[in-house]
Formats: sequence, structure tokens, C-alpha cells
Amino acid sequence: MSQHRLRVPEPEGLGSKRTSSEDNLYLAVLRASEGKKDERDRVQKKTFTKWVNKHLIKAQRHISDLYEDLRDGHNLISLLEVLSGDSLPREKGRMRFHKLQNVQIALDYLRHRQVKLVNIRNDDIADGNPKLTLGLIWTIILHFQISDIQVSGQSEDMTAKEKLLLWSQRMVEGYQGLRCDNFTTSWRDGRLFNAIIHRHKPMLIDMNKVYRQTNLENLDQAFSVAERDLGVTRLLDPEDVDVPQPDEKSIITYVSSLYDAMPRVPGAQDGVRANELQLRWQEYRELVLLLLQWIRHHTAAFEERKFPSSFEEIEILWCQFLKFKETELPAKEADKNRSKVIYQSLEGAVQAGQLKIPPGYHPLDVEKEWGKLHVAILEREKQLRSEFERLECLQRIVSKLQMEAGLCEEQLNQADALLQSDIRLLASGKVAQRAGEVERDLDKADGMIRLLFNDVQTLKDGRHPQGEQMYRRVYRLHERLVAIRTEYNLRLKAGVGAPVTQVTLQSTQRRPELEDSTLRYLQDLLAWVEENQRRIDSAEWGVDLPSVEAQLGSHRGMHQSIEEFRAKIERARNDESQLSPATRGAYRDCLGRLDLQYAKLLNSSKARLRSLESLHGFVAAATKELMWLNEKEEEEVGFDWSDRNTNMAAKKESYSALMRELEMKKKKK
Repeated sequence: MSQHRLRVPEPEGLGSKRTSSEDNLYLAVLRASEGKKDERDRVQKKTFTKWVNKHLIKAQRHISDLYEDLRDGHNLISLLEVLSGDSLPREKGRMRFHKLQNVQIALDYLRHRQVKLVNIRNDDIADGNPKLTLGLIWTIILHFQISDIQVSGQSEDMTAKEKLLLWSQRMVEGYQGLRCDNFTTSWRDGRLFNAIIHRHKPMLIDMNKVYRQTNLENLDQAFSVAERDLGVTRLLDPEDVDVPQPDEKSIITYVSSLYDAMPRVPGAQDGVRANELQLRWQEYRELVLLLLQWIRHHTAAFEERKFPSSFEEIEILWCQFLKFKETELPAKEADKNRSKVIYQSLEGAVQAGQLKIPPGYHPLDVEKEWGKLHVAILEREKQLRSEFERLECLQRIVSKLQMEAGLCEEQLNQADALLQSDIRLLASGKVAQRAGEVERDLDKADGMIRLLFNDVQTLKDGRHPQGEQMYRRVYRLHERLVAIRTEYNLRLKAGVGAPVTQVTLQSTQRRPELEDSTLRYLQDLLAWVEENQRRIDSAEWGVDLPSVEAQLGSHRGMHQSIEEFRAKIERARNDESQLSPATRGAYRDCLGRLDLQYAKLLNSSKARLRSLESLHGFVAAATKELMWLNEKEEEEVGFDWSDRNTNMAAKKESYSALMRELEMKKKKK
């Protein structure tokens, strides 16, 4: 048997010949590289899972497997809500479509916050792709935890990672034998972690003991003390750090948590001078004031759910919205970031008691309002796009109606011309030549008008501004059709211009056809009533305020059509006098059924209109209360109830104010 040896790609620049030992060495290097990657991913997965759970606990959620438990998008949305303080929409279904939609909501929200997502799609997360799931969580960590790091003495071109490294170097400066050169090997022995904690609170760590302990002992001590005394979640395990090449992203995530837990009081050389303090504060206050006014104005504007009724106006509104997102929003984002930088220069004075920030002017307050704006933008975009597409569809129906109404008018003109030609022939004593063509043209026009009425009803249901205009145009076509058909039955079929005896004979022969036409018209009215009764019986009510409003608006248009329909019934009632005594009995029976069915339809329509108006009032009030609850919940979550906030008066006042509002709302109920 011949032996086959595994062939691996030749490194560029080497010859084609290689010994078996070289092959084995190359394969070993490949396996070692893959093993390191797998180990790195394992550590990252464990660290990121703990980091996610640290925040999800505030939403009463927990994940066990990072790759699996983010697939449906719910935990991802909850994580972003906790981190941002915003409330995001979500789909409640369990199908793959709902999972993809929820993940897309999370990705869209990150993009609205100017977070760059490279090659991450909703199906990657929904399918549990390990690499891209880790990449997404790392991106979220960078944006919400690391990007805002500020260190005195930093240069303007420093990345967040470089700033965190500079902060770490400042914290361990002066400790014998300690160097912080990176976020990998420098942290392996655990001494840097202990030194940072010691610099913050010397009583917590015995540095003499640190220099004598093993790597694992130092790491375990630092992680335990930080969790117990500083509230820093234990994201790392000692055995994952005491390795030749610790995972950089995991170390950065944990060190940034230490940074967040420690107050950064700048030294005297870092603070602004007393004569500059007032100027900087004035600049900050004016910037934040204008920014908050702008945010609240646009938040309120985007929460408005009333849209123009014409396609042209909604198209202009959509273009304005897109321009706002592309130009105005990024400019205000830059103002917000500039206000945060100014606040950093004032923070030392605030903590030292030199400067008091009024309620609502803290960067966190600005971020909270900014978050509300982003939620309003997301909802506005969803509603605008839906309304734009709806009116675009209705506009296509208008164009179709206008074209087909013109064709129908031509059809009626042609039928009328043929009819008049035959009437002239009969008047001159000749035989009519085009009666069959007239009949066919009228039947064709009749079918066209029925379809036109369906399209008109769609316009009226959609509250299109041209709905009534198009209805009148089609109704005029219908009246002209009836007029031409009546003249055709009375004059052409009766034989205008023939001798009296012949006219009498022809009238007797053609009268059943006239009566059939009248009865068919009555049956058409009955069919219309029955069809609209079915529509009311099977109509939806709506699941939220926008859908209830849509149902209410649609039914108002339908109810108006039903009320206007009474005139057609009266016309049919008057047509009875044209019928022979033998036909009137059947006609009256049909007319009686029409009266009963129409009365039922009218009552059903009125009842549905009352119910929809009542439902709309209830849902609108409930939505208002839910918005109030969400707002209060956000305030409570954002309020510092911890021991770090020593202002007991503020705590009591916040609690008392909430209880007063709740009591007032309870009384209103």
C-alpha cells in the first residue's frame, strides 16, 4: 500500500522540498496557533458572560451561554436598555423572524449611537456565531465602558485603550519593581491589580505580603477584595490570567471596571484655576442648556403621531427626517461630547465642593435625555416609513384610478355615440345596426366601474385626501352608465321611429329586459350591503394606540359611505314604479331584504364606531400612564440610592415626591 502524507501550504519564499520532520513541526505550529485562539475565545466568552450578567441583573435577567442566550435578541435589548437607560421596542414572538427583528433593533440602536459595527449582521447573532458574538459584546464594552475614559495629561490623539494604560501607569507609579507596559503579560503576577487597589484604599492591601505571594494568590486576593470592598464584579479567574499570554480584551474589561469604581479626583496641577472656573462653568451651562432645549424639542416633535394626509407632504417630511439624521443629529452629538469634556475639567471642583451642579445639568442627565431622543427617533423612523409606504401605495391607486376612469369614460362615450347613431337610424325609419356593440360596451363599462368602486373604497378606508373626489368621479360614471342603459332600453330596444303598432310590439318584447336590468341593479345594492357587513364582522380592533387610531380612521370613512348609501336605496325604491305588476312582487321582496340588511349594517357600523372611539380613549389614557410609569422607573434607576450619595434630604424628597404622585393618580382612578 502506498502511504499518503498530509500536505500543508508552503510558506512563501521557501523551496518546494521539505523533510518529514519539517512538516511535523509546521503542523505543530498550526495546531498551537489554533489552540491559542480557542483558549483566548474561551476566556473572552467567560469574561464577557460575567460582564453581561453584571448588567442584566438590573433587568432581572441572566445568561448561561453567551452564544446561545443572545440569539433571540431579548437579552441583547435588555443589556442595551440597562447600559443606556433607554426603553427599546421588541418583538414578542418566538419564530426566527422575531429573533432576527429583535437583534436588528439592537444593532440599529447601536448605529444610532454612532457605534461602528463591522460585518456584524442580525443573522450572525441569531445563529450564535461565536466570533461575531464576541466581537459585538466587545464593541458594546468599548462604547459604554471604555470610550469615555479621561486621564489628566492625556494627548488629544490617544485611544481609549491608551488612556486606560496611562491611568494604570499613574496608579502604580512609585511602587517598587512594578511596570505597566501592556494589558497582557504585565498583569500576570497580580501585583498591578493589588497596587491599584492599594493606591485607592491602602488599608485594604498589604503590599509587603503581595511581593511574597504567588501569582495565583495575588490574583485571587485582588479580585476578592475588589468585589467585596469596591463592588467590582469578579470578571476574571486567577487561572485565566496566570498564563504566558493573558487575554488582552478580558484584562482591559476588568481594569476599566476598576477605573469606574475609583473616584478620579485631579491633583492641584490638573484643576482649572479659580479665575477660570466661572468662565468654564458658564460655557458648560450655556452649552448644556441649549443642548437640552434642542433635545426636548425634537423628542416632543418626534413623538407626534399625526402625519400629513397627502403623499407629497409625507415625502417632504421623510426627506427632512433623513437630512436631520445625516447633518443636524451628528452636529449635536459633537456638542454633547464637547460638554462632557468641559465637565471633566470641572469635576474636581464639583467633588471638592467648589462648584454645585444644578439638578438636570449633570452629563448623566444629558445622556438620559439623549437616550429618550434616540428612542423617539427610532419610533419616528418606523412610523414615517410605514406612513410613507402606505401613502405611496394609495398614490399608485389614485394614478391607476385616474387612468382607468379615463378609459371607462371613453368606453361610455363610444357606447353613447353608437346608441345615438342607431336612434337616428330608427328615427329615419331604418333598422338599428349597432345594438349588440352598445350592449357589449355597456357591460364592459359596468365591470370597469365595479372595480373602480373597489379602489375608491380602498382610498376612503385609507383616509386619502382624494378619496372623496375620486368617489364622486366614479359615481358620475356610474350615473352616466345607468342613464345610457336606460335610454338604450327605452328607445333603442323599443324601436324609436317605427310605426306605432311596431313600437308597441317591440316595447312589449323588450320590457322584460328593462325590468331585469332594474332588478339586477337592486341585487347589486344588496350585494354591496352584505359585503360591507362581512367586512365589519371580521374587522380587527388594533393592538396598540397607532393601530387603534388606524382602525378608527378607516371605519369613519367606511361609516360615511354607509350613510351616503341610503340615497341609492331611495332611488331603487323609486324605480319600482317603472315595473309591471307581475314583477313588482319579487322586486318588493328584494327591496324588503335590502332594507333589513341595510338597517343591520347601519346599526353594526354605528356600534363599531362607538366601540372604537371608546377603545381609543382608553388606550390613549393607558399609553399616557405607561409613559409616566416608564419615566418614573428611569428616574428611580438613575437615582443614586447607594451609600455614596450622602444627601439624605434629596433621597427623602425624591421618595416623598414619587409617593405623592402615586397617591394623586390613585385618587383619580
